[in-house]
Amino acid sequence: MRIRSATASFGKLENETLRFHEGLNVIHAPNESGKSTWCAFIRAMLYGIDTSERAKKGFLPDKQKYAPWSGAPMEGQMDVIADGCDITIMRTTRLPNAPMQDFKAVYTGTADEVEGLTGSNAGEMLTGVSKEVFRRSAFIGQGAVAVTGGPELEKRINAIVSTGEEETSFSEADERLKAWLRKRRSNRNGELPEIEAKLDEANRELEEAREGARQIGELEEALKEYEKECGRLEAEVAEARKQQRKTALEKLDQSDRELEAKRKNYEELSAAYSGKREALRNSRLGMISAEDAAEKTSEDAERYADLADRAEAAKGASPLLFIVCLVVAAALAAVYAAKHILILIIAAGVVCLLGIWAALSYINRRNSSRETEEEKRQILRKYSVSDPEEIRKIAEEHARIVSELKEAERRLRSAGEDYNGSRLAQAEIRKRAIDALDFSAEGVGEASALTDLLRAAREKKAAAERDLARLRGRLEHIGDSVVIESSIAYLEDRYETVSGEYDAIELAEKVLREADQEIQNRFSPRLGELAAEYMSVLTGGKYDSVMISKDFSAMAKESGGSIARGSEYLSAGTLDLLYLAVRLAVCELALPEGENCPLIIDDALVNLDEERTAKAMELLGEIARSRQVILFSCRE
Repeated sequence: MRIRSATASFGKLENETLRFHEGLNVIHAPNESGKSTWCAFIRAMLYGIDTSERAKKGFLPDKQKYAPWSGAPMEGQMDVIADGCDITIMRTTRLPNAPMQDFKAVYTGTADEVEGLTGSNAGEMLTGVSKEVFRRSAFIGQGAVAVTGGPELEKRINAIVSTGEEETSFSEADERLKAWLRKRRSNRNGELPEIEAKLDEANRELEEAREGARQIGELEEALKEYEKECGRLEAEVAEARKQQRKTALEKLDQSDRELEAKRKNYEELSAAYSGKREALRNSRLGMISAEDAAEKTSEDAERYADLADRAEAAKGASPLLFIVCLVVAAALAAVYAAKHILILIIAAGVVCLLGIWAALSYINRRNSSRETEEEKRQILRKYSVSDPEEIRKIAEEHARIVSELKEAERRLRSAGEDYNGSRLAQAEIRKRAIDALDFSAEGVGEASALTDLLRAAREKKAAAERDLARLRGRLEHIGDSVVIESSIAYLEDRYETVSGEYDAIELAEKVLREADQEIQNRFSPRLGELAAEYMSVLTGGKYDSVMISKDFSAMAKESGGSIARGSEYLSAGTLDLLYLAVRLAVCELALPEGENCPLIIDDALVNLDEERTAKAMELLGEIARSRQVILFSCRE
């Protein structure tokens, strides 16, 4: 294939056109003038734009990087010669997110479409290689002179040195075998560890199912015993409660009767006490003590006796002395009158005074006697008696009533204390009876003890039921042991099968690696020989040996030297020459024979000095005799 012309609306290119001829084409232009854009455009026209690429840090996909600056749709046209035919290929953009996806190929100057040539296969049909092989061989981008390996290039190399079939690649096959191995075992991942884990889980579940079945049988037997025990205890609790209820009610009834009897006794004694008190209050001496009554009556009796004695003494008083004194005084007064004897008158005065005294004394006694009699009568009236002897009887009667009142008070107090004590005791008995009848609370006695035993038995029964339900639920989740055993048998068979596959794949990978090494041993010497020829031309014979590894890293050895030097020991210019030599050798060996694919080079000689640039141009000119070479360069 040879490119005749290209017209691009691509990046900074606005409907610009380049024309090419056979042989070596050198397009000189300064930096930032669109050389790399033209290279990308040629590749896009051949292989299209990958719309699946996404922008990420340090990378911008072609659909964004080369979007036309003018805002016009991305499109272009390229005229080529392939298989002796002039063909025009066109790519246009219909949808903004699918640039250059509309493809058309016609015979140049006609509207006749080229049959079988599509947007997806145009590059491979025209160049004879896939996009990846083209990019790694005939397309030398700026700063990308070095060759890098890839599955497509490996396929091409395999085809060259073996069967000619380009459908297989060691890297792809090796990666696929490794993927198959990883799928089956990769440390703790893969199908084999998964089967092992499932087998462990299945065996654990089978053991758990068997153990669970055994425990369920034991729990079912225990549950039957718990049910019997609960039934027996329920009957015993009912009977004990019945007896406890009967005993409590009997005690309460007896307590009520005893309390009622004591209440009646207390009321009777209280009435008796009230009667005695009323009798005392209505007595002649009233509400005084027996001692005070005895003292008072004794004093009144003694007073009465004293008054009686005084009255008796007053009975002997008479006015005789007064009369005698009056007579004597009169006689003396007469004598005095007759004889005028002073002494007589004095004696008469004295006798007269004595008579007055006697008269007064008589009057006082008479008055005192009346008062005494009156006081005696008052004493008798006080006690409503007519005889002072009855006063002592009244005192004795009062003492008797007081004594009986004290006895009634003592008996009432004793009965009250007994009654109050019985009330408290009855309240306690009632509380005990209520407690005895409240079987929901903690209590004492046989019924309470049996209830505790029943509660414990029910708790054991409930715990057994919970354990049984949990085990049945777990076994239901695990599944039937027969199913698990069947699953284990299947997993064991599967494990044996996958283990056999793993061993077979491991063996296949080993054989494949040996075969790949054989291919490399056959291809690398041919590639190294051709690269050495190119390196010798480019360096004027200074380097005449090139060694290339599997990953296309290369070392060069000087003529007459004994040590091959890697990239770290070569200058930038020499390293570019080495990579160019290897790239040109790859093109020569990897690209198809016949109508050769053009070689596109973007500023690959920028690091070379004048002499080596001239050598490189001579080599490219020589290659251009059999292959179109398009070189974009910023140097003259």
